Amino acid sequence: MLKGIRHIIFDLGGVLINIDYKLTEQAFIDAGITNFPHLYSQLQQSDLFDNLETGKIGREAFIAAMKAAAPAGITEEQILNAWNAMLLDFPVRRLQILQQLRLYHDLFLLSNTNEIHEETFNGILMHSHGIPNIGVFFDKVYLSHRVGMRKPNKEIFERVLNDNGLSPEHTLFIDDSPQHIAGAKLTGIQTIYLEKGMTIEKDVFKALK
Repeated sequence: MLKGIRHIIFDLGGVLINIDYKLTEQAFIDAGITNFPHLYSQLQQSDLFDNLETGKIGREAFIAAMKAAAPAGITEEQILNAWNAMLLDFPVRRLQILQQLRLYHDLFLLSNTNEIHEETFNGILMHSHGIPNIGVFFDKVYLSHRVGMRKPNKEIFERVLNDNGLSPEHTLFIDDSPQHIAGAKLTGIQTIYLEKGMTIEKDVFKALK
C-alpha cells in the first residue's frame, strides 16, 4: 500500500484524535440550548463555523455570536466546554505509528480546525502523553484557521504540495471525510478513506512493526 509513497498527509479529527460530534450537541443542549441542532444548522448557513475554521474570526467573536444566538444566561465557559466536548483522546498506538513512519516518510498534518480546538487538542496531548504540541510528529502542520483555507478546496492541497515540493503521485492523504478525499484526488494525490469504524492502527498500518 505504501509502495512508491514518500510523503503522507494526515487528517486530525477521526484519524489521529478520536472525536464525537454528538457530545458537543448534547453539551449545548445540557447548557440550555435545547434547539442546538437547529441553531447549528442556522449558524452553519451564516458562515460562522467556516469563518472560525479559516481564521476570519477568533475565539471572542465566536463566543459573542454563540451568546447572541443562544438563550440568555449561557456563559463563556459553558460555550467553550460544549464546543470542546467532541475532542476525546489520542490513542498511544497512533502516536507510535507516526514516530515509526517518520523514519521513512515525510509527514504532514492537514486539518480543518480552529484556535479553540487547537489549544484544547494540544492540551489533551500534553495531559495524556506529556507531549506539548501535535507538531512534534510532523515535518509541517497545516491548520485551516492558520492558513486561511480549508478542505475540501483543491487550493489547500496544492499549497501543501507546492510548499514542500511534493509529487502528488508519491503523496498519500488519509482522511475520514469523503468530500476531503475527493478534493485531494483533484490534485492527483493518492488517498485512503477511513470509513466509519476504520482506524489507522487496525486497517491501514496494522502490519507496521
